[in-house]
Amino acid sequence: MGLRGLKDKVVVITGAGQGIGRAYAHRFAEEGCAVVIAERAVERGRAVEDELRKVGARAEFVETDVAQAESCRRMVEQVEARFGRLDVLVNNAAIFSTITMKPFWEISEEEWDAITAVNLKGVWLASRAVFPVMQRQRHGAIINIASAVVFMGRPYYLHYVASKGAVVAMTRAMAREVGPYGIRVNAVTPGATYTEVPRATVTEEQKQAMIAQQCIARPEVPDDLVGVVAFLASEDSAFITGQTINVDGGLIMH
Repeated sequence: MGLRGLKDKVVVITGAGQGIGRAYAHRFAEEGCAVVIAERAVERGRAVEDELRKVGARAEFVETDVAQAESCRRMVEQVEARFGRLDVLVNNAAIFSTITMKPFWEISEEEWDAITAVNLKGVWLASRAVFPVMQRQRHGAIINIASAVVFMGRPYYLHYVASKGAVVAMTRAMAREVGPYGIRVNAVTPGATYTEVPRATVTEEQKQAMIAQQCIARPEVPDDLVGVVAFLASEDSAFITGQTINVDGGLIMH
């Protein structure tokens, strides 16, 4: 038996062409959802679309740059045209793995703008684009993927930490605004999650040090996150909104 009310929902996942986003796409497909891969990288997006269709899932790749309002608008237009509705948005797209760690006074203005355009502005733009559809439906779920770094005060990528902290704050304010329309907004804060995507931001020594501090002392993988996100999209979480769920093996407790 799957999660209540999740089967046949139309789920949009931004940045679903690789890593954790790809894992979310596969989990929602397993739950019987129609999955939209809203991805900027065409080749990766089409690859995930093919993976899902090969196992019989309804899947649609839509080229999307979340940092561009018009791109988000077109994405929603295509989803409505294809499926007739839009039930869930997972704001997963973010820049992280390519960041070079450095003191905040060495971050250029261009790099700051590039990170926040996707990680923060992109969450707002994608949410703004789906809102009219969810408002008409009088239901919907928006799930914002932030990061456990916001609780850690981790140094050397301040722009990333600031963008994810703002996502947590935005989640709370947004939940207040859209609750009257039957729309729920929650955030998930993953710990350091290891995927097929190379990460320049964490050394092996740092990785092992973090794992040693966790209650569950093993590396975090995408499968540790997909159940929480699917739960927040389902009717099993129908009375949960404005919340942040931390998933990091007990490294941070708040």
